[in-house]
Amino acid sequence: MSRRILTGLSNRLLFGVAFLTLLTTVAARAQSSPPPVYVTLWFDTEDYILPQDDDATKRVAETLTRAGIRGTFKVVGEKARVLEQRGRTDVIAALKQHEIGYHSNTHSGQPTVAVYLQHAGWDEGIAEFARREEPGVRDLERIFGVTPTCYGQPGAAWAPQAYPALTKLGIGMYLDEADHVGIDDQPFYYDGMLNVFKMRSMLARMELTGRGLEDGKATFTKAYEALRARGGGTISVYYHPNEWVQTEFWDAVNFSAGANPPRSQWKPPGTRPPAETQAAFRDFAAYLEFMKAQPGVRFVTASELMRVYEDAARARTFTRDDLMSLAEAIGNEITFQKRDGYVVSAAEVFVLLNAAVEAFIDTGTLSPQSALPLVYGPPREFRPSQGAPSSSSFAWGAFAGAVRGTGASLRSRAQVPAEIWIGSESLSPADYLATLAAAYGAIAASGSAPAEVGRRTGRFTADQYVAADSTKLWSWPIFPPGFHAPDIMTLARLQAWTLKPALLKEQGR
Repeated sequence: MSRRILTGLSNRLLFGVAFLTLLTTVAARAQSSPPPVYVTLWFDTEDYILPQDDDATKRVAETLTRAGIRGTFKVVGEKARVLEQRGRTDVIAALKQHEIGYHSNTHSGQPTVAVYLQHAGWDEGIAEFARREEPGVRDLERIFGVTPTCYGQPGAAWAPQAYPALTKLGIGMYLDEADHVGIDDQPFYYDGMLNVFKMRSMLARMELTGRGLEDGKATFTKAYEALRARGGGTISVYYHPNEWVQTEFWDAVNFSAGANPPRSQWKPPGTRPPAETQAAFRDFAAYLEFMKAQPGVRFVTASELMRVYEDAARARTFTRDDLMSLAEAIGNEITFQKRDGYVVSAAEVFVLLNAAVEAFIDTGTLSPQSALPLVYGPPREFRPSQGAPSSSSFAWGAFAGAVRGTGASLRSRAQVPAEIWIGSESLSPADYLATLAAAYGAIAASGSAPAEVGRRTGRFTADQYVAADSTKLWSWPIFPPGFHAPDIMTLARLQAWTLKPALLKEQGR
């Protein structure tokens, strides 16, 4: 064998060994790289009374910019207008380096969101929220030159009717903290919108007084290590710029217990000594550097979170096997269903199975389903019809008519119906879905329509993630004394049809 041939073989062998070594190294690094821990920093930028808050807002924004971190500043409409009126173009310019969210039009000015929606129905509440809040969104667009990416309620003034109105206003995410709805202290979808909400153990605020820095590091470390152990996730960190300069909240001084004084009577809150403010900013800068130094930490804004947790179900084509699996699970309980790489809500299962059976009625085949639309939960509670029969089964023709009618309703209203009529009797959405799932199973098994469709009882359980109306839930001091909003929480439980965990896109979990 010639020396040239031997040399060629040797070179190929060396190249092969080097290539295998490279592959092994890359695989080892991939396995050893820490799971991603996403940290979202957001700031409720709201005090439109105390001028010193303007300077604090600017300094917070500039501190983040120097650290190479983009935060999300949720700005109140009135705060933006006041910055404009005061000629604070410097503050506006500093905020423009970050992402702009929306934090209501007047925040604590009465009536607050939950107060003016406490008796509103679904459609009425959507229209009322849009009427009152659209001016603030438009002013933010005019002053900052962008549509806000996210929204969060003032205080505890949460209501589910906000979601469809926000979607129509071009706002894509809900970013805040309260106890009304949530799943396992991580992001979730509700009414078609990504939520970072009710994060509890995954909140990591460093307090701006006393031992705040050391305690903040410990709180962050605990959340960070818990997320690394479960393969990644999100930590929420929030502040109000006024916290750096005030000893009491600006709105508590003026709007507590439902008070609504005229502007001429507004009082400035107490302020912190300059030395305390300076110390708070030093600690905050140190806290940012501490978080940055942790392996796998990635700082994300609201719009980046929407990409990180992009809903894989929306673009999926659901096969016959997929639909059969979803239908079979309905027999146990009606809630969100997690599959390999995606999750579907109860409302989405409702839409998929109804569309599949409707297509079978029209074509005689069970075809795949795709282009999952945004559908909301029922607009009101189900009320059984008085004096109506309660059949144990339905003739196929009558049931097929109900399927077609439900499909038309879903397409026109984009909402799970509050009741589904079959002749002179109505079914709750849960009972209808359970009956529909059984019918789908029968069709898939036999390839033909059954002569009779047996009535089933559905057990809806997704509302377990929604809080009950309570004094604690509505304890924000700006509310009138004894404020409760049971109608809001009834609608919230109905919208749990749309509830599901959000999965990290890059890891499919």
